[in-house]
Amino acid sequence: MGAGVAGALLTLRLAEAGVPVDLFTGTQPDDADATSASGGLVRGYEPDPAAAALAAAGIAELRSDPRMRSWADFAEIGSVYVTPVSQPPVAAAVDQVLTRLPGSLRLAEPAELPLRGVPEGAVVVRERLAGFIRPGRLRANVLAALPGLGATVHTRRITAVSGDAVRAGAEGFDGYDAVVVAAGAWTRELVPGTESTTRQIQYGLYPVRVAGLPSFVDETSGLYGRPYDGGRMLFGLSSDRWGLPPEQIRPDEELSARVTACLGERLGLDVQPEQVVASFDCYTEPAGLRLRRVGNVLTFTGGSGGAAKTVLAASRVAARELVPVLEGAR
Repeated sequence: MGAGVAGALLTLRLAEAGVPVDLFTGTQPDDADATSASGGLVRGYEPDPAAAALAAAGIAELRSDPRMRSWADFAEIGSVYVTPVSQPPVAAAVDQVLTRLPGSLRLAEPAELPLRGVPEGAVVVRERLAGFIRPGRLRANVLAALPGLGATVHTRRITAVSGDAVRAGAEGFDGYDAVVVAAGAWTRELVPGTESTTRQIQYGLYPVRVAGLPSFVDETSGLYGRPYDGGRMLFGLSSDRWGLPPEQIRPDEELSARVTACLGERLGLDVQPEQVVASFDCYTEPAGLRLRRVGNVLTFTGGSGGAAKTVLAASRVAARELVPVLEGAR
């Protein structure tokens, strides 16, 4: 259940493995959600080595599979990640990336970047095989392919779930070997006891281009961004608005003002956004997009936000875990 990029890709992996699978989209798949709003930054390096392994494996798939690369509209423009000295050592995560993407990554100096005020001792991780995808386009292409792979797609809003059944209003569907809820921020409503919460995500689209700046994350300031269509750039800062129901998400003017101030401090820009995009993401503790059992139901959601980086590999891992469960149920 759930046709965000996570639910759609898990359905794809199962269908390609020959598993009969029903996907309940919950809402029309072109409705605004975290997948359609995602900035889609993808890179191998993540401070957590386990997440780095998944992220690098996802880029490796994009580079080796022309179909997936086209579906995701992968733009390989490189990335930089600036991490302060307070972060854990980077060596283990770097090793995970280089194992899967030899030659993709190197450590650089802050002076190589157009960023101002980077603290002394900060580490810069540069990747040439990174960039961004369009998660909404990837989801749409996967959904279009599923019927041809034998999967059944239901555009129904689910109101209740159990270990072998789901209910959509007065209508029930039962007899399933397993039920997986991949409903992101709505998972807690369907599966009480799910340890997750929501966090607002927000970015602006700015009428500028910054030379020498590909997709980037600057942990020393919180600023992130990437080139965008039409000669613009996407910039954002992490939000501190936690626990809001998705329907209450609205653009945060104070956060937009902080982004504008940060752009002046770090990039010397005096510019206002043409458009502000506000959405939400699902977070879990411990972090990571993976299968979790909650009672008699499985969930596939959550992480530390930005699941676009890990979803390709995480969906493969989840499908490999599910297939033995399904065979045992039969």
